[in-house]
Amino acid sequence: MSIRQGFADAIGNTPLIRLNRFSELTGCEILGKAEFMNPGGSVKDRAARAIVEAAERSGALKPGGTLVEGTAGNTGIGFAHVCNARGYRCVIVMPDNQSNEKYQMIETLGAEVLRVKTVPYSDPNHYQKIAGRLAGEIPGAVWGNQFDNTANRDAHEQTTGPEIWAQTGGKIDAFVSATGTGGTLGGISRYLKKQNPQVRVSLADPQGSSLYHWIRNGELKATGPGSITEGIGIGRVTANLDGSPIDDALHITDIDCVKTVYQLLRDEGLFLGSTSGVNVAAAVQIAKQLGPGHTIVTILCDNGAKYQSRLFNKKWLAEKGFLDAAGFASVQPVAINDAVQSASNVDGFAQRLRA
Repeated sequence: MSIRQGFADAIGNTPLIRLNRFSELTGCEILGKAEFMNPGGSVKDRAARAIVEAAERSGALKPGGTLVEGTAGNTGIGFAHVCNARGYRCVIVMPDNQSNEKYQMIETLGAEVLRVKTVPYSDPNHYQKIAGRLAGEIPGAVWGNQFDNTANRDAHEQTTGPEIWAQTGGKIDAFVSATGTGGTLGGISRYLKKQNPQVRVSLADPQGSSLYHWIRNGELKATGPGSITEGIGIGRVTANLDGSPIDDALHITDIDCVKTVYQLLRDEGLFLGSTSGVNVAAAVQIAKQLGPGHTIVTILCDNGAKYQSRLFNKKWLAEKGFLDAAGFASVQPVAINDAVQSASNVDGFAQRLRA
């Protein structure tokens, strides 16, 4: 057994998991790259490490310096971990529409968190632009700039793509992923297309994002209302995404996302976030388009723990109209904590379980 040298060295080399139920339903091999198994809990660990290391190599980030970033959550978590391991101060600017668990986790990790009003990217007070200004005002600080810092994309071209190619033995017909910064899709698509130009690369886009229409029609235009997903979907083409060899795009609704997240939980035993739901729903669509016998790879981005107050909360699901999609309309969950309060409740509880 090899020994990893600290947090950063433990990032990557995640397993590729066969999604058995989805594979059986489609007749294809649907494989998920288990990025939730990175030490910081998400695919964004790779970008955080790469951006910090690039800043160190350039001399911009010096010992005792500060890393400032605007993020919807997972990259901030990755940065907080890496900064702790390397002795940097970490300042994270976040929009105010994210799950409480993300803010709490980043603060617990010791980063300083500034929550700002959610506004369009064109607004000078967009969280990414505020982060850039803060970095310029803090002595010894650098701005991570994950959306347009191509160290993000390069990390996936140099690590995630080669891992997928090796794990499939080069037998991969299609790769699909949602995108926020463009780093994951941009880097992996570049690597896979260099190995085999016939690998079909698709962008999975949630409702409300403009990238589906951009890929299909060459114009940035939102498709449908805003989405419940966090950290993906965007209204511009980032430097990480620009020029990436993408063949097609798929539009994934919130209903499809929620349904797939709960199928992953109940049928595959995987407790994952909304982006994974979008990715797997898109992989299933591609499998149906290609037909049986093909291998489709996607990304299982992060675990579901950061979404318990929303995506895994029945009250929130009911308010959003997603109980049916989550499978709760026909299957009533057993409320163990409420049911087992005293010995007198045990018989009733057992009867419910037998029903």
